[in-house]
Amino acid sequence: MEMAMASSPHVPHKTHQISSPSKSISSKPLQQNTPSTDSSPNSKPAKVPTIRARLSQLCKQGRPDLARHLFESIPKPNTVLWNTIIIGSICNGMPNEALNFCSRMANSFSKSDSYTYSSALKACAETKQLKLGKIIHCQVLRSHSSLTRIVSNSLLNMYSNCLNPCLEFLEDDKCEFVKVDLVQRVFGNMRKRNAIAWNTMISWYTKTGRYLEALKLFKTMMNMGIKPTVVSFVNVFPAIAGIEDCKSSAVLYGLLLKLGTDYASDLFAVSSAIFMFSELGDINTGRQVFSLSRERNIEIWNTMIGGYVQNDLYDEALEMFLQILELDQISPDTVTFLTTLTAVSQLQGLELGQQLHAYLIKNSMVHSVVISNALISLYSRCNYVGVGFGVFDKMLERDVVSWNTMISAFVQNGLDDEGLMLVYGMQKEGILIDSVTATALLSAASNLKNHRIGKETHAYLFRHGIRFEGMDSYLIDMYAKSGLIDTAKRIFENNCIHSRDLVTWNSMIAGYTQNGLIEQAFSALREMIEKNEVPNSVTLSSVLPACSLAGGISVGKQLHCFALRHSMDLNVFVGTALLDMYSKCGSINYAERVFNMIQDTNSVTYTTMILGFGQHGLGERALSLFRSMSGSNMKPDAITFVAILSACSYSNLVDEGLEIFESMEREYRIKPTAEHYCCVVDMLGRAGRVAEAYEFAEKLGDEGNLVGIWGSLLGACKIHGDLELGQVVSERLFELEEGNRIAGYHVLMSNIYAEKGMWKNTDTVRQGMREMGYRKQVGCSWIVVGGVTNYFTSRDQKHPHSEAIYAKLDELAMEIKAAGHRGTISDNVDDMLEV
Repeated sequence: MEMAMASSPHVPHKTHQISSPSKSISSKPLQQNTPSTDSSPNSKPAKVPTIRARLSQLCKQGRPDLARHLFESIPKPNTVLWNTIIIGSICNGMPNEALNFCSRMANSFSKSDSYTYSSALKACAETKQLKLGKIIHCQVLRSHSSLTRIVSNSLLNMYSNCLNPCLEFLEDDKCEFVKVDLVQRVFGNMRKRNAIAWNTMISWYTKTGRYLEALKLFKTMMNMGIKPTVVSFVNVFPAIAGIEDCKSSAVLYGLLLKLGTDYASDLFAVSSAIFMFSELGDINTGRQVFSLSRERNIEIWNTMIGGYVQNDLYDEALEMFLQILELDQISPDTVTFLTTLTAVSQLQGLELGQQLHAYLIKNSMVHSVVISNALISLYSRCNYVGVGFGVFDKMLERDVVSWNTMISAFVQNGLDDEGLMLVYGMQKEGILIDSVTATALLSAASNLKNHRIGKETHAYLFRHGIRFEGMDSYLIDMYAKSGLIDTAKRIFENNCIHSRDLVTWNSMIAGYTQNGLIEQAFSALREMIEKNEVPNSVTLSSVLPACSLAGGISVGKQLHCFALRHSMDLNVFVGTALLDMYSKCGSINYAERVFNMIQDTNSVTYTTMILGFGQHGLGERALSLFRSMSGSNMKPDAITFVAILSACSYSNLVDEGLEIFESMEREYRIKPTAEHYCCVVDMLGRAGRVAEAYEFAEKLGDEGNLVGIWGSLLGACKIHGDLELGQVVSERLFELEEGNRIAGYHVLMSNIYAEKGMWKNTDTVRQGMREMGYRKQVGCSWIVVGGVTNYFTSRDQKHPHSEAIYAKLDELAMEIKAAGHRGTISDNVDDMLEV
């Protein structure tokens, strides 16, 4: 037997039950090589054990080193002895050592038999050495006219273990069976097949995703009168789950029970059955299988817990975990904690997660990489990303999943810059960026609206030929949010022309909406429907904001009808987008009806409704809704407080607003930001408490040196005619605005002077604006007449009826002056109204 095999280091000694079909290792106890002490005249002398029996016994005792030492002392070992040491090495978890003996046997010109080839193929299967397995296959074909059953079974096992079971690759021999299915060919050439061969073939079809073929093969085996073994059911159950055949699942499990207790109580069969029913969503039947099992090992418990997690029954999964601890008969392993941590993470159970973390530390299991990764994910979902980073920082060993989990945790919690720094650290460690890292990078670029980072990531993906599912939609979203909508459109039109899925369409529609391209958004929606792509809840949530931007409610109502027809109106995201659209279009009553119909409301829904009430001056109703959140177990977030403080400001509910502001950090542990400070200043200013608003802004110190805060205060000075304070505030604003060529607050100060009749000061401010090149932002207004949206900007002459419009404005201006009103218009109508 000509084989070029290299020996490899020994694996740790491990005792195995001999499972090879070879009978070269004796199962009889080793007899002592000593004279018999029995003095009876009829007694027989003790039989001296053979060398083969000694080798066999040493291997069975888990002492392959002594077996090898004994073997090396044999001058010319025969085939049986070679087979014994080879099989003994395999059974002690030393397949490379077995292959080394096979190579030496070939060089010694000893004749190989079926047991030699079978053992060598088994070693190839365990070490995933496909090329060597093919060499042995060729030698078997050259030396035997027909394959024996034992060798054929070993060939099936070798190919099914060494071939890549993926179906999607067709090049570079990554998926040999796509061209020629060698497992199927060996199986087809077998003259006689026992249950082992059928089981291997069923397992191969299941591994390669050909579930229907696996089920058909199982039925053929039954029709041929071959009794299935427990392994047959273990292999076919996942195939049933793969084709989602609930009827066959009940039939096959019934057959398992019919075959007797040995089948029904087998731990592997029980675990596989629970997995099958869980995959099919029939978790109750899976629990019945679990309950009927008399004996349960940790794998069965893990499968049951995993089934609950897979079916989103996280509380039941935790209950099962606690039962394991209470029984104190089986020790939970890494898989147990992994699935349990997943359940805790989904429930955002921080306290229980911390208890599990402490348990893992106490039992020295926290150093497991997969456990640490799960802990990072848990703390991230519970908004304790800093604690998650502490876990990451203490890891003695990290894999790419560790880095990706931590990077994604930063990005998902709004810490995009920290995520980017971690990517840099990941590269310094020599770990290559994969599709998950790229997804996080593109998300960070979208959040930061940083097209440079997005472009660099895009270039990296292109250079390294990395493609992943949903990549185009991520790129479209990134470019759209970064303001490069034309680039997003090119990707959509060129890269996705033949592969546009619903996600890609949604990304493009959302991109148009976010960039204010309303007509393009509606046009993309119409094209999507024409391509027979049915919009989903994400589509509606993306396009509904365009209705409020367009200033028309009719299209929004049509989309609402579409949602009703397709039972999407109760979806929380669609419902939130609908109530936001109605609110911004002035139909607050419609918005409230939509809110009341949404069953699964969240904090975003409440925030949107509170904001709508506030914008319509319904401050009391906004307060009532805000207070009802605690009764609905709904926790307000930072944006909710912006909404309610704004509502109090619009409705002059100052004391209530200040009380809510004080409760932010005290009761909800939410640190106020610039937006909250602006709301408080605006609220005090609108109520005429301008001096109090000034004192509040001053007390903020450096934290209050923001244009928005002092701009709100200047607006309050204008409303209440506080010229002296307005001058102080404007000086602070002009310092903060240095370098900004937008002159909004300069105009506001000039208007304050104008209202006081201080025209010289007004002219001085405006003259300074012109000298410094400051420009006033152009305002825009629109109105829908006869289903057509009419847009107007200051000094706009493009409207077909602009002459009539300006004539009417002049007429209105004269009537206002005649009525004695002042402080509302200036001599120049174009400066007064941006229409």
